[in-house]
Amino acid sequence: MNNIMIENVRILDPVNGKDETGTIYIRNQRFSEPFAKDKDTIVIDGTGMTAVPGLIDLHVHLRDPGQTEKEDILTGCRAAAAGGVTQLAAMPNTVPTIDSPETVRYILEKAKNADAKVHIVGSVTKGLQGHEATDIKALREAGISALSDDGRPVLDTSILAAAMKTAASAEINIPILAHCEDPYLAGGKVNEGNISETLHVKGMPCAAEDAGTAREIALAEAYGLPIHICHVSTATSAAMIRDAKKRGVPVTAETAPHYLMLTEQELLKRDADYRMNPPLRTEKDRQAMIQALCDGTIDAIATDHAPHTPQEKADFVNAPNGSIGMETSFAASYTVLVEGGYLSEAELIRKMSCNPANILRVDGGTLNIGEPADLMLYRKENWVVDPDRLHGKSRNTPFKGLTLSARVRLTVYHGRIVFDDR
Repeated sequence: MNNIMIENVRILDPVNGKDETGTIYIRNQRFSEPFAKDKDTIVIDGTGMTAVPGLIDLHVHLRDPGQTEKEDILTGCRAAAAGGVTQLAAMPNTVPTIDSPETVRYILEKAKNADAKVHIVGSVTKGLQGHEATDIKALREAGISALSDDGRPVLDTSILAAAMKTAASAEINIPILAHCEDPYLAGGKVNEGNISETLHVKGMPCAAEDAGTAREIALAEAYGLPIHICHVSTATSAAMIRDAKKRGVPVTAETAPHYLMLTEQELLKRDADYRMNPPLRTEKDRQAMIQALCDGTIDAIATDHAPHTPQEKADFVNAPNGSIGMETSFAASYTVLVEGGYLSEAELIRKMSCNPANILRVDGGTLNIGEPADLMLYRKENWVVDPDRLHGKSRNTPFKGLTLSARVRLTVYHGRIVFDDR
C-alpha cells in the first residue's frame, strides 16, 4: 500500500486543538511522522481544503442481509466514503435480524473489503419483537459493537434494564442505542398537527417519542447505567435530556441532519422521501435541535441512513419510513450550523467524529500520529444535491435540489483513498 502525503492543507483536529496549515503524512495505513517522499508516494495538493478526522455515523441501515435491492454492505460503505464517513454503526433490522452469531459473522466477512469500518449493532430482543432477550455474550464474542432494537423500542422494560446492566459490564462494555417511542401512541405517518390535518393523514404525536425518552432516562437514572438516545426530534425530548444531564444521568443523544434543516412543511409536497420516523417536526422543534447541539445536550449528529427503492417510495401514504443521508450529512450540517453561525467547524467535527467515537467506544476522531489513517478533506463551496449522482443504491434523499455549502472531496480509510472527487 502506498504512502500518502497531503501538502498545503488546513489541518483541523479538535481533540488536540490543532488548526494550522501543513502536511499530513500517512505510512503503513497510519498517521506518521514526516518522511521523505519517493517514487511510490502519493502526493496530494490540499490547497484550499480542510483535513479532519473521518466521520463516524452512529446510525445506519445497510439492509444487508435480506434487502439488498435497497442497499448492501459494499454500496452502503461506498456512499459513506463519498460523505467522508469512515466508520459506521449498522443497525440490526435486517432480514434476518442481527440476533445470532451467524448473522454477525456474515456481515463481518462481507465488510472486510468495504470502504468504511462497519460496527455491527446486535438486537436486544430476538427478531426485534421486544419480548425475548438475545444472547448478548454470544453476540459480543461474535463481534458486535453495540446493542439496539432500532426500528422499534424494546417493548419489555425489564429486558431493556437487564440488557443495560449486561452491556455496561466489564466483560461486554458496549453501548445501548435506544429508539425511543411509545408504540401505543405511535403509528402515524407524519407529525401530528396542522400538517397532518391538512393532508388528511394520520399523525404521530411528539408524545410518542417523549414518552419513550422519559422511560430510557428513568432507567439510566435508576440504575446509574449509560443509555444513548437515537434520532432526537422534539423540543420536549431535548429538554428532558438536558435536565437529565444536569442531574448527572449517564445519557448521550444524537439528532439527524434532516431535523436540523427541514420541517413538516416539506410534507405538503406529498413526497414520501420526506417521511421518516421520527417524522419531520415543527420549526420550534428544529430550533430546539440546533440549540441542544450548541449547548451540549445533544452530543452527536447521525444520519439514520435508511435506503428504499423508488417503487416503495412512490406511494406517499403507504411508503416505508426513512431517507438516505450519509453522502449529505456533513454538507447539510455544515450549511445549517457553521454557515448559520451556530457552531464552529471544530465544534461540528466534534459532533460528527470525536463524540461518536467516544459513544461507540472505538478508536478515531483524531489525526494523532500512530492512529489509523482515517480522514476527510472538504472544501467550502456551493453545490446542488442531485439524487442521480449519489453513490449508494437508493435515491430517497430529502435534500434533493437543495444547495449546500461544503463538499467532501477526498476520503481516506485506513490509509487507503476510498473516495476522490478533487
